[in-house]
Amino acid sequence: MKVLNLFEETMAAVVNKFFVASMFMWVVPLVILYGFDNNLLPGTTNLSPNTMTLFSGILAVISVNIVIAFYIYMAIKEPSNKQEPDPAFVSEAKASVIQSTGRAEDFSVSVKKRK
Repeated sequence: MKVLNLFEETMAAVVNKFFVASMFMWVVPLVILYGFDNNLLPGTTNLSPNTMTLFSGILAVISVNIVIAFYIYMAIKEPSNKQEPDPAFVSEAKASVIQSTGRAEDFSVSVKKRK
């Protein structure tokens, strides 16, 4: 049960990070486009409408890529909890394999051969 709780907490954190990143991917470009369209950014009043549209579009695309890169960075930095199998399960599995094959072959050697 403890592992299941940890898994659920980890999944909840992943979903929250994904939700936040998705919201930024929508909001930041819209704010940039709104800022350019309403002349809220300094220096945009002197630009022609075509230039303003081009710059706002380029900045919106760059902002989405920055959000994606940040999300990937967060995913890479996320701790990877390598789970070890239950020793009781492993010993039972070894005994079962030995019993079913009738051989006393080392189970770990056969597993390594498969990899």
